[in-house]
Amino acid sequence: MAALLLSPFSLLLLARVSASIVALLVLTWAVHFQTSFIPHSPSQDDLIYAVLHPLLMVIGFILVSGEAILVHRWLPGSRNMKKSVHLCLQGVALGCGVFGIWTKFHSREGVVANFYSLHSWMGLVCISLFGAQWMVGFLSFWHRGEVRTTRIQVLPWHVFLGLYTYGLAVVTAETGLLEKLTFLQTNGVLLKRCTETMVVNGLGLGLALLSGIVIFAAISPKHQISHPKIVYSNKWSSS
Repeated sequence: MAALLLSPFSLLLLARVSASIVALLVLTWAVHFQTSFIPHSPSQDDLIYAVLHPLLMVIGFILVSGEAILVHRWLPGSRNMKKSVHLCLQGVALGCGVFGIWTKFHSREGVVANFYSLHSWMGLVCISLFGAQWMVGFLSFWHRGEVRTTRIQVLPWHVFLGLYTYGLAVVTAETGLLEKLTFLQTNGVLLKRCTETMVVNGLGLGLALLSGIVIFAAISPKHQISHPKIVYSNKWSSS
């Protein structure tokens, strides 16, 4: 039973289910509760940019990058094929992350007015690390001038920084959810106990669950290790 629960197929299934729940919750929040994003602004453009920010950062950045991490677990084919899909998905995630941050800073207040909270600081650090990680991965694994020994030396750091950046992205999203709820509740726009609060809290729990599954699937062995058969011999049989 334990081997079945920890099998690669089970981990991938849990990751996909968790990602689907997260996507459904963030879509529900962004589409159904639009007035909570810009409650006092009559501008339709500001509303669109504010709604796009959580959609791009959660679905486009976190979910796509998590799927890129799991590529080596589910995609059949050669190693170069897997690396190509991994690199492309991470590039899509990076583009969504950059555009998601741009939508937040595109408001009328400008960049400085939005760059004040822990969430904003962590977001810029996270996207900078992600971009550097993508570039290092491209140069290390796809540039033919790199020798094999260099790629082998870079690989552990590439894996560690990739998982660290993914975890940092999830933590940054959690701080953003907390910041948004605190702002709305403090200004009396949102009640502490209501449907929207439950949706946002559920989104935070879903992200925490998803990140744990993705990271565990990434560091777990690719194949189940079969236990060696223990052969008992009677050393007294020859005596």
